[in-house]
Amino acid sequence: MPYHRLRHWLAVPILLAVVLASMFSQAADIDHQRALAAEQEPQNWLLHGRTYAEQRHSPLRQINDGNAEQLGLDWFFDTNTNRGLEATPIVVDGVMYLTGTWSVVYALDARSGELLWEYDPQVPREMARKVCCDVVNRGVAVWQGKVYVGTLDGRLVAIDAATGETVWQVVTVDQSLPYTITGAPRVVKDKIIIGNGGAEYGVRGHVSAYDAASGERIWRFYTVPGNPDEGFENEAMAKAAETWTGEWWKLGGGGTVWDSMAYDPELDLFYLGVGNGSPWSRHLRSPQGGDNLYLSSIVAIRPDTGEYVWHYQVVPAESWDYTATQHMILADIDWQGETRKVLMQAPKSGFFMIIDRETGEFLSAEPYVEVNWATHYDPETGRPVEVEGMDYEHGSKSVKPSGGGGHNWQPMAYNPDTGLVYIPAMESMMVYEQAEKMQYEPGLRHLGIKRGEGPPGNELFLNILIDKVSSGHLLAWDPVQQKEAWRVPLRHSWNGGVLSTAGNLVLQGTADRRMVAYRADTGKQLWDMDVQTGIMAPPITYSVDGEQYVTVLAGWGGGFGLMTGVKQPPGAKRSRVLTFKLGGAMQLPPTIEAGPIPEPPALTDASDEVIARGSTLYGSYCSFCHGVAGISGGTLPDLRRLPEHTHMSFELIVHKGAFKSLGMPGFGDVLSKQDVAAIQSYLIVEAHKDKVLRETPPWLLKIKTFFYHLVTSLIVLFVDTGTATG
Repeated sequence: MPYHRLRHWLAVPILLAVVLASMFSQAADIDHQRALAAEQEPQNWLLHGRTYAEQRHSPLRQINDGNAEQLGLDWFFDTNTNRGLEATPIVVDGVMYLTGTWSVVYALDARSGELLWEYDPQVPREMARKVCCDVVNRGVAVWQGKVYVGTLDGRLVAIDAATGETVWQVVTVDQSLPYTITGAPRVVKDKIIIGNGGAEYGVRGHVSAYDAASGERIWRFYTVPGNPDEGFENEAMAKAAETWTGEWWKLGGGGTVWDSMAYDPELDLFYLGVGNGSPWSRHLRSPQGGDNLYLSSIVAIRPDTGEYVWHYQVVPAESWDYTATQHMILADIDWQGETRKVLMQAPKSGFFMIIDRETGEFLSAEPYVEVNWATHYDPETGRPVEVEGMDYEHGSKSVKPSGGGGHNWQPMAYNPDTGLVYIPAMESMMVYEQAEKMQYEPGLRHLGIKRGEGPPGNELFLNILIDKVSSGHLLAWDPVQQKEAWRVPLRHSWNGGVLSTAGNLVLQGTADRRMVAYRADTGKQLWDMDVQTGIMAPPITYSVDGEQYVTVLAGWGGGFGLMTGVKQPPGAKRSRVLTFKLGGAMQLPPTIEAGPIPEPPALTDASDEVIARGSTLYGSYCSFCHGVAGISGGTLPDLRRLPEHTHMSFELIVHKGAFKSLGMPGFGDVLSKQDVAAIQSYLIVEAHKDKVLRETPPWLLKIKTFFYHLVTSLIVLFVDTGTATG
C-alpha cells in the first residue's frame, strides 16, 4: 500500500479517537465562570434552578402563548419503576442528567432520550424504613466533567460525566442514625454543598461542603446546637443554644436542610432553608420556651468557609412542621420606591415571605393560602402574631395549613416580565394534639403529637374526606403588590413544580396525570395532555440545534401520594421522563390494566382490642408508605388486596424482612410477632370492608356517596370551629 494511502488509513482511527476524547473531556464542562453566566445560555439548564438565582424562568420563546396548543410528546424514557419521581434534570450541551428512585442517575441524549449510561449507587433497600416521604431524589449537580448525587443512605458520589463510572464517594452523615438525602447538591466555586433529611426520626441537621475534585470535606455548618457539655462548634451555635431549653440534643433537635438552597455571587452569600424540630411540639422539645434557632429559618453563610452571616427565622419555636426548606427565589424588585435585593419564599406556614437578602431584614409576610395559626406578622419585629392556643399544648386544635403546608417542596417560578411568582399552592388542615410525654421509639417519627387509630377504612369515605380538607391550585402571586394576581383550581392538592418562560407561558404537571400550559399573564389554559400518571416534579426547557424542548419527570408518589390513599387511575404506574416539542407526535404505550382483585382471607378470631391495636400499629409503622387504613395511592401494594400467598408469608415479610431487597424492610426489632399478627388481622377486616364497598349496587353507592359527602362536610365544619377533641 502506498505510504500516502497508509497514512490516510491510519489517520481515520486516530482522528476518531481524538474526537471521542475531546467529547469525553468536554462532558459536563461547567466551571465557576460558566455557572455565573448561566443566564447567557438559555439553550442549557446548567444549575438546579437554571441559574444561581433559582428563578426557574427561561428566556426561550420558540414555544409561546401563540403556538402552545401545538405541543406534543417527542420522546419518553422509562425508568423501570412505578414510584415517585421528583428530580430537576440538568442539560449541558445536548446531554441530560437526572435521577430516579433509589438515587439512580441517568444520562440521556437530550435530542432523542437515548440512554447514554446509568449509574446505580446500590442504596440498601431497607433504607426505605428511614425515609419520611418515598425513596425519591431531586436531582444532580454537574461540574468540570463530573456528575454529583446525594444518595438516600447519606453518601455524596462523584460520577464521570462521560462514562458513568465512580470517581469518588464520601459518607456525609452518621449512618448509624436515620439520616437520609433526597435533595440535590449545589456547586459553588469548586465546592459541592449537600444537606440531609431525617428530623422526624431524631437527628441533628447540618450542611457540608466537599472539594469537587477530591471529595475532601472543607466545612460543616450545624443548624441546631448540640449537647452544651461537649462545647459548641462556633459562636453561632453558642448563640443558638441560648434559645433552647431542656435536653433537646437527646433527640437531635432536627433542623435538617433537606431541599432548598440558593447562592448570590455578587454578595457571596449562600442561603440555607432550615427544617422543622424534633419533636414537632415546642413544649416537649424545649419545655421552658425559646425560639429554637435555627429551626424554620433562612440562614446566610459564606460558601468558602461555612461561616454564619445572618439569619431570619420564619416561624420562631415552630410547632406544626412549618419548615423553611421550601424553594427560595432571589430577585431584584421595586420595593416601595426603591430597588431591593430580595429573597422570596412561600414556606409551609402559609405566609409569602420577602426578606432583604443582603441583611436578612424582614420586609413582608402576607397569607397566600388560608391561615389560622397566626393573624399576621408584626412589621416592626418581623415575628408572627400567633393565635392563642394554636400550639395545641392544652388540647387538640385544627390548624391551617396542615403539616403538609400551603406549599411543599415542589419548586415555584418567577417571571421578571410579568413580575409574578407562580406557586403550586395547597389549602389544607390538620388536627394536632400534644402527646403526654416524649420518649424515643426506634423506627417511629418523633412528632410529639398523639397517634390514634387510623380513619375508617372506607375508600369512598376517605377520598371524599381528603377532597374536603385539602385542595390545590396554581397561584400567581404579585410580590410587589403583596397579593394574588390569579389562580387556577386543581382537582387535587399534590401537584408538580412550575416552569416560567419568556414565551408568556407557565407549565406544570398535575396530580390528575396531566401536563398543562397556561398564559403567564392571565392563567388561561392553552394546552394539556394526559400522561398516564401523576406529576410532582418541575418541568425544564432547553434547546438543541435550534429546537426548543420541554421535559418533565412523571411519577406518582412522595409523602402525600403514598400516605393519603389518593389513587391514580387503573394501570397508571409507569414512571417516565417525558419530553415535548411543537409538532411532537409520539404516543405513549397503552396502560396495563390491573388484574382481578383477590378474595380477602377468612376473618380471624382476633378480638376487637387486638384489631384496634393493629390499627394503631399500622398507623405508626405502615401508613407512611402504604397509605392510611391500608388504602394505597397506587404506587405500593394496597394491603387490603393482598393475594393469599402474601398473607401466608405476612410474618416473614413484616417481621423477618423477607422482601427487604425489594424495599420492604423488616420490623422485627420494634414489632413482636403478636404485633405483626394484630396488624394482619386489622388489614383482613379492612379487606372485607373493601369487598363490601366494591360489591355495592350502583344505586346504593350513589346514596352512600351523598351520605358521605354530608357527613364529611359536617366533620370539616365541626373541626374547623376548633371544637374537635382529636
